[in-house]
Amino acid sequence: MLLSILSWLLVVLVLLAVLGIASLVLATLWIAAKAERLVPPVGKFIEIHGNRIHYVDQGEGRPIVFVHGLGAQLHHFRHTLFGRFGPGYRLIALDRPGAGYSVRASGASGGLPEQAGIVRGFIEALGLERPLVVGHSLGGAIALTLAVEHPEVISGIALLSPLTHMEAGAREKLGSLYIPSRLWRRIMSYTLAIPTSLRYARPTMEFIFAPQASPADYMVDGGGWLGLRPAHFYATSSDVVAVEQDLGRIEGRYSEIVMPAGILFGTADRVIDIRTHGEPMQNKIERLEFESVDGLGHMPQFNEPERVIAFIKRIAARAFRSDINPASQQFQ
Repeated sequence: MLLSILSWLLVVLVLLAVLGIASLVLATLWIAAKAERLVPPVGKFIEIHGNRIHYVDQGEGRPIVFVHGLGAQLHHFRHTLFGRFGPGYRLIALDRPGAGYSVRASGASGGLPEQAGIVRGFIEALGLERPLVVGHSLGGAIALTLAVEHPEVISGIALLSPLTHMEAGAREKLGSLYIPSRLWRRIMSYTLAIPTSLRYARPTMEFIFAPQASPADYMVDGGGWLGLRPAHFYATSSDVVAVEQDLGRIEGRYSEIVMPAGILFGTADRVIDIRTHGEPMQNKIERLEFESVDGLGHMPQFNEPERVIAFIKRIAARAFRSDINPASQQFQ
């Protein structure tokens, strides 16, 4: 009798577990469908090394390529900067592989050299003549990797709140995003991750934008909803794991960068500390233009777009002048 009761109890528990998992999967798919309905694709698609890349391409003139940060997408530039930039530039922003509407190639690791190689392939496929590359946050680390490993394809780098160094406690800081197992990462992407991310979206945004307020239109016009999809979470977690494997080697080569370069960093950035990732760079890249902005947080393109545009244009002027006359770099 007791054995029979225990057997039925086990069956009930298994059924409850299955129902719980099924409800999480359905909730994830519903949230993802809503995200894609609210923020549809806005650009073109191109195949680069097995990755399907979504990008926007606006204007005419010297090219500037924008590379977004962790868990973000191209709206971080398209929405905030493109409409204010003015004539004379061709502005191109891409969704990094796995982010936004870009699809990462099967078996890809998300490593910094891998992503830099994809940006190079993207530049070559579009026929861009030595563009300036703008990188925000993790996109800054990718731009730095591009400058170290593929300097011949770009004319300069302009970095916004860039990730530049490995630091102690990084795993703990990233919390549930650090998932080394690909299988477990996939399971989390389709069960707990997306409903949990939606539940904590508001405090997450407050932290990322602090001490400034998060924009009221961020989730739609800023593309925030696109982060609430399983493929996006999987790619973001993959990026987190890959950074730990690659960044230490890349940071040892910063002194090799001789192209025009600039960094803009907020002193109140709570996501990436200027004392660890910004100030030390002044001794590592020759003739680096370093601009610190008192009281500014991690999202300067949203909170100080005019300042960011002025900064990018200054670096672009140096980069494109040097590209025409390489000898002029020695005077900058």
